Amino acid sequence: METYRASNHPGRTRAATWNELYSSRVEPADITPAARYTFESELRIGTLGPIRVVRMTCSHSSIDRTSRHIDSRSARSFTVMLQVRGTGMFAQYGHESLLRSGDFSLCDSAAPHSYRVDEHSEVVMLRIPENILSEYLPSPENVCGRHLLATQGLTSTVTALALSLCDRLETGLPAEFCARVARHLMELMATAYALEFDSQPAGPSVISGRHAQVKLYIEQHLRDPHLTPSMIANRHKLSTRYLRMVFAVGGETISAYILRRRLEECARQISDPRWRGHSISEIAYAWGFNSTSHFARTFRMRFKSSPRDHRRLTGSPVALEADIGVAVVDDFEPAVGSDYVGPAALNAAGSDR
Repeated sequence: METYRASNHPGRTRAATWNELYSSRVEPADITPAARYTFESELRIGTLGPIRVVRMTCSHSSIDRTSRHIDSRSARSFTVMLQVRGTGMFAQYGHESLLRSGDFSLCDSAAPHSYRVDEHSEVVMLRIPENILSEYLPSPENVCGRHLLATQGLTSTVTALALSLCDRLETGLPAEFCARVARHLMELMATAYALEFDSQPAGPSVISGRHAQVKLYIEQHLRDPHLTPSMIANRHKLSTRYLRMVFAVGGETISAYILRRRLEECARQISDPRWRGHSISEIAYAWGFNSTSHFARTFRMRFKSSPRDHRRLTGSPVALEADIGVAVVDDFEPAVGSDYVGPAALNAAGSDR
């Protein structure tokens, strides 16, 4: 296995160098360590048949993969995020999972996601090409961001096998056995997911597949204020009526999904200390809102508090700039009968109603 250590690089350039190394050897992303100059991390990378194995230990840091890191021309893959030591907070497709030792979640490389780990964490990432994983897990998008606890079903068995195979890779595993054991691992993992999630209702396979494509497109373009049901329908060469039927598989209208996901991402950044220097208005506009009153009203409806209260209650210090710039966002309510002018996808009169 290839081995890389952050400690091999000077403190003043360590964070930038590690970002470049991670982006080139694992996948493009932004790594933000809590301590830039004393940041510690190690990567050990190998292959197990069709599976790329990455074993990473690191100090307190976050990994963010955004739309700008995603190249639509690159082959899509999925990654099993297995928490070995410490804790990690993984978020994708609107799901946020706290991973403790022995838990794992699934990550879609084609969709934005974030992963934050505490001090002295270790994670094993099993990167599997889409065409291979789909043989074992037909609709992997449906479980991305959702986690399996170490105490559930076959999770502990999957974890034990994965760690054992990682150890064998480091000491040497004959190449002729790698593909065989990789198949066993994927079958076991798929069974673990089936035990937990297959009882949930699903639509016809064609509809479910379309739903996954549309959902991925929304996640990739969530910041675009011009994201509308008609734009999405045109992009996928569907009628708006068929699009409504496709999205009904998830039990939520397409406008409601876009609004919910934007509010969730705004709430995540508002409570994130790294964004304390940005006003709440800036955050809202960056996630596709163009009406502060509509943002404040819908935020209050979803989270039962104003954006300012949410920032204060979740422990993120409020910068002076934010306090000055956010008064309208937090407290203003539109007059009765006033019209909201914003992204058509979020308008109550949107075309998917």
